[in-house]
Parts: sequence; structure tokens; C-alpha cells
Amino acid sequence: MLDDIYNKQILEFAGNIPRIGRLDSPDASATAHSRLCGSTVTIDLKMDGDRVADFAHEVKACALGQASSSIMARHIVGASAEELRAVRETMRRMLKENGPPPEGRFADLRYLEPVRDYKARHASTMLTFDAVVDALDQIDAETAPVAASATN
Repeated sequence: MLDDIYNKQILEFAGNIPRIGRLDSPDASATAHSRLCGSTVTIDLKMDGDRVADFAHEVKACALGQASSSIMARHIVGASAEELRAVRETMRRMLKENGPPPEGRFADLRYLEPVRDYKARHASTMLTFDAVVDALDQIDAETAPVAASATN
């Protein structure tokens, strides 16, 4: 049954992860860790307004964490913060509520749909999404006081 989640596409994504490393001057960095399996993903995010200008990551995870990180790295540049928050929620619903897989630029995430039947694998699959949203939250927190003082 585990062959369903470790299919050829997932192994292909896991074996070819782009944008490995760290950025010199990211707008935010975040790490997500799964206590269950020990997987860790650390991401660096550089924004241009509301869109991702650059991205890098270090991935110390199982094949599922590697595959989701690989798909994220392939499609994140140019994505808006809103789009990234939405894809995280869509992935959560896909895994936990039998929701449909993401569409559009993140449609490759459909290959992770079989993971929904393996609850112990959800956390590692979600690491990259959790780290990206954490970084976006950091950026929002830094820009919120600036925006508030500009309106006063």
C-alpha cells in the first residue's frame, strides 16, 4: 500500500529538488519540523511587493517532504502571498478532509493525493507549506507597524 504514496512521480520530485541552499538577504526565514518523523524544512523568502521574488530551502525530510518541497520550489517564484496561503489550506483540506488537490501553478501537488490515507505522513508533507506561511506571517508582522504609522 505504501507504493501508492511512493509512486514514480513523487520519487522523481524528491530526487530533483531545485533551489537548494539559502538566500543571502531574505525578507524572512522559517523552519518547520515534524516531531513524528524528524523531518525539517527551512525556507528563505524574498518578496517584491506581494509576490515572491526569490526562494531557497534546505530540506532534511523523507521522500514526501522532499517531493512537496520540490514542487513548491518549482512554482513559488511569482506567486502571491494570498496564493501561497490558499495552497497551504487546499493541501490541508486535501489531506485531512478529502478535498480536491490544488489547481493552477501548484497542480503538480495532485501527485501527493494518495498521502491522505496515511495520517502519519501528513506532517512531513505539509512542512514546506507551513514554513512558507510562517515566513509570510513574519513579513506581515514587520510591515504592519509601518503601514499603521503611515496612516496616522
